Parts: sequence; C-alpha cells; structure tokens
Amino acid sequence: MEHDPLPPAPSGERRGSAAADTSHTDARIKIYFLPNVMTGANLFCGFVALTKIVQWNAEGTDYGDIKQALIFILLAFIFDLLDGRVARMGGAESPFGREFDSLADIISFGVAPAFLVYKIVLRDVFPEHVEIGWFIASIYLLCGAFRLARFNCLAAQAGSGGGREFLGFPIPAAAGLVASLTLFLIWLNEIGLMEERFSRSRWRYLLPVIMLFLSWMMVSEVKYPTFKKLDLRATKTFTKTLLAVLFIGGVVVLRDKILSWVLPLFFTTYLLYGFVRPRISRRMRSEIEDEEDDDEEPSLPA
Repeated sequence: MEHDPLPPAPSGERRGSAAADTSHTDARIKIYFLPNVMTGANLFCGFVALTKIVQWNAEGTDYGDIKQALIFILLAFIFDLLDGRVARMGGAESPFGREFDSLADIISFGVAPAFLVYKIVLRDVFPEHVEIGWFIASIYLLCGAFRLARFNCLAAQAGSGGGREFLGFPIPAAAGLVASLTLFLIWLNEIGLMEERFSRSRWRYLLPVIMLFLSWMMVSEVKYPTFKKLDLRATKTFTKTLLAVLFIGGVVVLRDKILSWVLPLFFTTYLLYGFVRPRISRRMRSEIEDEEDDDEEPSLPA
C-alpha cells in the first residue's frame, strides 16, 4: 500500500534549514576572502592574456597584443605567489583555496602559454597538418595538469598544503620562463638584433623546444625549493632587505632596458638550481633558501 506523501514543511522552516546547511558548508570548506581574491586575480589575468593572444594579427608587425598577453601572464605569476603567502601569514590555508588555485593555474600557466606558442610558432610550422601543432602545444598543457593533480593528491595525503620542496618544476615558473623568454626574443627583434621580424625568425623555434623540455621537467622527480619558509616578517635580514630594495628600485627605474633579460635570467636560474641543488652542501642550501637547518617538518613532494 502506498503511503500518502508527507506534508511540505513550512516555508520558514525550509529557509532556516537551507541557511543552516549553507552556513555549515561554508564553515566546513573554509573560503577565506583575501587569498581567494588573489587567486581570482590570477585567473582574470590568465583570461585577459588569452584574449590578447587571440586578438593578435600574426601577419602584422605590431607585437603590442602579444606583449600585453605576456605581461598579464607574469602578473598572474605575481598574484599566484602572493595568494599562498597571504594564506600562510594569516593562517587561512584551506582545501578550497588549493583547488581554486589549481583551476586558476591551469588557465594562466597551462592554456595561455600553450596557446601563445601555438599562435606564434606552431601554427606556421605544419600549415598542411595543423593538428600536429595542436598536439605539440597540448603536451605542455597535459603535463601541467598532471603536475597540479599530483601536487593536490600528495598535499591531501599529507594533510597539509605542502612542504619545503616541489616535486617537478612548478607550472607557474614554467609559464614565467616561456613568457619572459618570448618577451626577450621580441625585445631582440625590436632593437634590430634579428635579421627578420620575430614571427618569421628562426629564433622563435626555441620556444616549442623550451616548452617541451619544461613539460618533461614538470612531471619529473627533480626537486625545487618552495621558499614557503621565507619569513617576510623576519627582523634579522638587513643585508638581504637592502639588496632586495636596490634590486626592485633598479628594475623599476631601468625596466625598459633590463626587464627583458632579467626575467628570463631569473626563471632560468631557478630551473637550473634544481639540478645543482643536490650537489651543494646542506648549509649552503639553507642559506640560499633562507630556511632553518633542521628536520622538524618533513618535506612533501609537491
């Protein structure tokens, strides 16, 4: 025998129950405001970079749209760097923030650089078989996605957001290297060190080679420091603070002259450091990474 359905609960009771469920859910997943605003800015920069790449006319001589796209990718890198620092300094780390950060990263540092290299180089290399260019660009995207997924799984298993080391080259740094190297090559073209314009120069073929190498590095087991233990509130860093201020001031004042080669040098140094790091003393490593030489917190392969 079928039973009569229960009468619907009063509307006020339903609203109260929904509000209670929503409140419980929000408290459980811990959505912190400021770190997630930074992550949202990262995602926004990645989207704008993509629109600028789409708008660029490959047949013209103006690289304005491409340079703007590169700047937005580098801005996304800065926001990605800040969101983690803000979360840790405020004790606002959460699984939601980690997942949101990965979703933003795959757009800003995965899709945008892959599409950039396809638009500048790969679409002209195989004009009769454009799918080959798509496939080469997709290798970088897939490896970046695998790296982010591996990081999230290992972080969840460890019950924290990460340790002192990344396992594999971080995808934000990979995108920063691709973007800054492209900016450097365009700069060489603009000052007349290339015989032909960048979109027709042989130098542009360096980009897919670097991108494929970075694809392998992202899923490799080479370890890189996270610099998560860098204490921004430390009081015993007079010399380092002075040098950092002078460096930032020099970059701001001479940005048009040195920014184009300082950025690729910075990201290349970080890339090579992963190979050199196991071969230097632990004391020197601690000095470079500004970490305490102890074993209180185990490293998490990220």
